[in-house]
Amino acid sequence: MSVVATSAELHAAAMPSRVVNRALGATDLHAVRALQDTVFGPGRFARTAYRVREGTADISPFCLGAYDGTELIACLRMTEVAIGASGRHLLLGPLAVASHCTGQGFGRALVAESLVNAERAGIGLVTLVGDLGYYRRFGFVSVPPGQIVFPGPVDPRRILARELSSGALVAAHGAVVALAR
Repeated sequence: MSVVATSAELHAAAMPSRVVNRALGATDLHAVRALQDTVFGPGRFARTAYRVREGTADISPFCLGAYDGTELIACLRMTEVAIGASGRHLLLGPLAVASHCTGQGFGRALVAESLVNAERAGIGLVTLVGDLGYYRRFGFVSVPPGQIVFPGPVDPRRILARELSSGALVAAHGAVVALAR
């Protein structure tokens, strides 16, 4: 028996029926920015992962939002990146959930669905800077220090990865760089 639930199991268990997950597009950008401003404030732009995203589109084909009616209650950004010479991976984050909706599974559902979508699209690896205690349930593991390098300071214990194709993590060595779209 696996300790890690599959993405589909997590998605089915976490998503209340009144909420709809869907791909985000340009028309959602205002709501996404407003939610991220509320959840993280302006200090988020100083974080290392934001340096990777500089100059990339705010919405990629892998970004998801959870809507309760017309209200965006959670959103997940996914940025296409290369790691060293290995390419076509994703950088997960930020994941933002409205304060009145935290702890209800909306963030978990977005992460689970994004992993399924990424695997279907042939993405090899998803990486992030985050809390292993939260992301372990999705199959993320700690990356050996120095294997994946982000621009600027980052606690190496918070660099996590989820392999979507066999051997992708072993092959991923070097700097994380956003892929041009």
